[in-house]
Amino acid sequence: MQKTATPFAQPFSLMAKPIGSQCNLACTYCYYLEAARRRGQKGNVGEIHSEQSQNSELKTQNQTQAQSKDSQPSANLSPLSSPHSPLKFPLEQYVQQYIQSQTAPEVTFIWHGGEPLLSGIKFYEEALRLQRQYAEGRIIHNSIQTNGTLLNDDWARFFAENQFLVGISIDGPQHLHDAYRRNKTGHPSFASVMKGLECLIRQGVEWNALATVNHANVTHPRLFYEFFRNIGCEFLQFTPVVERTDDGIITPESVKPEEWGEFLCGVFDLWASRDIGRLFVQLFEAILANWLHVSPGLCAMGRNCMNGAIIEADGTVYACDHFALPGYELGNIRTSSLLDIIHSPQHLQFARQKMEGLTQQCRECQWCFACHGECPRNRFATDCYGNSGHNYLCDGYRQFFRHAAPTLDRIASDIANNRL
Repeated sequence: MQKTATPFAQPFSLMAKPIGSQCNLACTYCYYLEAARRRGQKGNVGEIHSEQSQNSELKTQNQTQAQSKDSQPSANLSPLSSPHSPLKFPLEQYVQQYIQSQTAPEVTFIWHGGEPLLSGIKFYEEALRLQRQYAEGRIIHNSIQTNGTLLNDDWARFFAENQFLVGISIDGPQHLHDAYRRNKTGHPSFASVMKGLECLIRQGVEWNALATVNHANVTHPRLFYEFFRNIGCEFLQFTPVVERTDDGIITPESVKPEEWGEFLCGVFDLWASRDIGRLFVQLFEAILANWLHVSPGLCAMGRNCMNGAIIEADGTVYACDHFALPGYELGNIRTSSLLDIIHSPQHLQFARQKMEGLTQQCRECQWCFACHGECPRNRFATDCYGNSGHNYLCDGYRQFFRHAAPTLDRIASDIANNRL
């Protein structure tokens, strides 16, 4: 039996994608679909599954047709028996190795997709059984990220009974959310998402929100922020959409650097004026951590890329969700131990490259400590010296840091002196 490793003092995080990139939505900006395409896979449920599976979906849909007019066709898939069950995912190997590779007394499992609810409740019931089997006294936590369209009272009760933290993807008010978050037939998803959120709230499930900032909502920072505040969100994550075509052209859904900077300034001012300690905004909290010279909880703002690994549906481990691409494989838990994979030379080199790959402009920047060059996936621009590999969003971040620095200095001082 594999023993818990002790030479490594720091626990590590691994995001599991048991359904891979399969999803019942077809969001215009989704980078998972592009990554799946480059790995020779498909990511939309309408493309992946056999005619038999599709007919099963339609039958389930027709039996439960009490949906609003703007809901997507597959929103009523039964959570107890799904045609999309990830039969190939090495669940027991993953659960056993992930628990036994940790040194901390508490272990958190992160379930992601695609759309992980396509796996069905039975899959997660089996995951919980295996977690209990291999826990050996550890406290186990579970979190799951969903687009919200498949949530119903059965799912909500299951999450409540098993104390799941549920992340729900919402891009803001209906007209902003539905701009890009639609299914493959073009139906919008906002109403279904909000119905799903109501189920979570009704059952007392702890939840947070994950939003993308894109061309549709980037010019509406107040409307965006007030929406999440008004629906009772207490933990908000948002990430900029920066996607390119095969020819390297920025896609229409993406944000421009100056738009990103203006958006950050607008949301920050609203947050700092009344919601510090009330509404946790992940990006601002991570930047504030850097201001205090402590490790942030967001890999994009950290000094290295060591804590963002993922495991795909076939058991392959990649260093990062944004680099789940050919050539970036670290290994497969079917043939290698998870501990060896995570601490492999390839992973360590990938982690170091974030700082080693900074451009000259980055190294000289007074704000480098605050963002550490941000996510490497966005480093395709040219710096002021003509060096390639500069962050596309740099001008936006510098605009934000200049604007927010006095307030961040004050907040950091209050924290350091126990006034906050």
